[in-house]
Amino acid sequence: MRRRWLLAALVLALAAWLVSVGLVVAAARADRAGPADAIVVLGAAQYNGQPSPVLRARLDHAAALWRRGVAPVIIATGGLGERDTVSEAEAARRYLAQLGVPDSALLVEGTGRSSVPSLRAAARRVRSRGGNRVVLVSDGFHLARLVVIARRLGLEPLASPAPGSPIRRSLRRELGYILAESVKVPVAFLVTRSS
Repeated sequence: MRRRWLLAALVLALAAWLVSVGLVVAAARADRAGPADAIVVLGAAQYNGQPSPVLRARLDHAAALWRRGVAPVIIATGGLGERDTVSEAEAARRYLAQLGVPDSALLVEGTGRSSVPSLRAAARRVRSRGGNRVVLVSDGFHLARLVVIARRLGLEPLASPAPGSPIRRSLRRELGYILAESVKVPVAFLVTRSS
């Protein structure tokens, strides 16, 4: 009897994990950008104020969405890394300004060093402006978890993967991130508290 319960639990856990993998892959490939109150760009590495290729791809995509009129503002997120003097968000703001996005359309949230605090800070900014609907821009593998977190924080998220990301161009590299995220998505659902 005990063996049957153990086998059933294992089958159920495997099925749940496969569903999670499917959700991560689906979110990674579907661009759901639409009219919103803000575009929220999740941070990534920067080097002495210069965005990494991954962050540049996210910012290029956010700027393109802004030019299309998807939202009036872009919120750049990402805090200071170890030994950094410039936050990811500030590096992002500078880069977006070089792309022609005016200061009036740029908000910086450089307090968070991971997804939850970054999204929590962005959510406060969006709500302080009377909004609720956001377009989340990041690498595709990241978006399923970001949508879960944003919903837990009371936002109405629309996911939009950065098509030019160097991670997306390498199936092997992306697969590792997808598998990791397939575990992180259910954890985010269980542990993220609403604001």
